[in-house]
Amino acid sequence: MNFEFSDEQKMLREQAGSFLRDKSPLTALREIYEGDEPYQRELWQEMAGLGWMSTTIPEQYGGIGLGSLELCVIAEELGRSLAATPFSSSVYLATEAILMAGNEAQKESYLPQLASGELIGCFALSEGPCAATENNLQTRFDGDSLSGTKLPVTDGNVSDFAIVCAKDAAGSSWYLVDLRADGVERKPVRSLDPSRDQALIEFNNAPAQLLGDAGSGWQLTSALYNRAAVLFAFEQTGGALAALDQARAYAMERYAFGRPIGSFQAIKHKLADMYALATLAHSNCYYGAWALSTDAPELTLAAATARVSATRAYNECASENIQTHGGMGFTWEFDCHFHLRRARVLALNLGSQYQWEDKLVTALEQRNQAAA
Repeated sequence: MNFEFSDEQKMLREQAGSFLRDKSPLTALREIYEGDEPYQRELWQEMAGLGWMSTTIPEQYGGIGLGSLELCVIAEELGRSLAATPFSSSVYLATEAILMAGNEAQKESYLPQLASGELIGCFALSEGPCAATENNLQTRFDGDSLSGTKLPVTDGNVSDFAIVCAKDAAGSSWYLVDLRADGVERKPVRSLDPSRDQALIEFNNAPAQLLGDAGSGWQLTSALYNRAAVLFAFEQTGGALAALDQARAYAMERYAFGRPIGSFQAIKHKLADMYALATLAHSNCYYGAWALSTDAPELTLAAATARVSATRAYNECASENIQTHGGMGFTWEFDCHFHLRRARVLALNLGSQYQWEDKLVTALEQRNQAAA
C-alpha cells in the first residue's frame, strides 16, 4: 500500500510553502500580536484567489473539486508558516459540515461564498471548562429559536455564521446561525495565542435553521471531528517540523567554546528526540490522509492516532526549540514562543489530548475485538 502523495500534490505543497514564506513571514505574525487586526485579511483574500478555500468544494458550488489529500498538504504548510487566518475553522469544520449534512438549498447558499472567502464560518460545541457531551449540552433549540452560551469558539468573532450543536426535542442537532443577526452577542476571549481568535457567543432566542437530520447532531459531530482531526494533525506536524528546523538552524550557527552548540551531545539528543517525534507524527498523518481520502472504516483509529502523535510532537518540538535557544529563547525578540503558543492552542481544538487518547484506546479495543 502506497501512502505517498502524487507528484501534483507534492508540487502543490511546494507552491503553497513558497507562497506562505513570501506572504506570511513571522514579521507579519508579530503585527497581528501587536496590532488590532484579528487575522491577516490580505493573506486571506490571496489564499481565496489561489482556490485554497474551495479545495474540496464541488465545481457545481463554485469550488475546484479536488480532494482531501490536496487539503492535507495545504494544512501542513499553513502549520509551518503559522499563518494567522481562520482557515481551519472555515474550511476543515464549517465547509465540511455543510458538505456532510447540508440540503441542496443550504449548499447553494453557503458553499460558493465559502469558496470565494466572502463568508467565514466556525463550529460551536464547547460550553465551558468541562468536555462537551450529548448529555451535558445546555444550548437549546426550542422549535423556534436558539438560546445558550458557547465558550470558547475558535474564530467566533471573525465568522459570519456558526454551526451550533444544540439540544432539541430529538436529542441533539446541528443548527446554522447567522452571527450578525439579532439575538447573538459575541465577546472576545483572551488566549495564549492572540493570532487565533477565540470568542464567547451568547444566543438569546437567535433565529436558526436545522442542518442535517434532527437528532443526528452528536453522530455528525463525531464524524466531522474525525475528518478534521487529520487536517489539524497535518497542521500540527507542519509546525513541529518548522520548530525543529528553527532549533537546528540556531544550533548550527550559535557558537560556544569555539564550536557550534549543535556539536554538543546534550543538544544533539534534543534534536534527535524532536526529529523522532515529528517523523512519527508525519507517518501517522499519512495513514490518516489515506483513511480520510478513501473514507476507510479505519478513519476513527487513523484520526485518533494522527491527532495524538501530532499533538505530542508539536508540544515537545516547540518546547525543546525554546530550550535549544537557551535563555534568549524565552524572550519576546526571538520567534520561538510563536510555535509554543500555537502548539498549546491547537492541542485544545477538537477536544483535549486526553479525549483523543481515550478515543484511540477505544478504537484499538474495537479493532482487536473484531479481529478476535
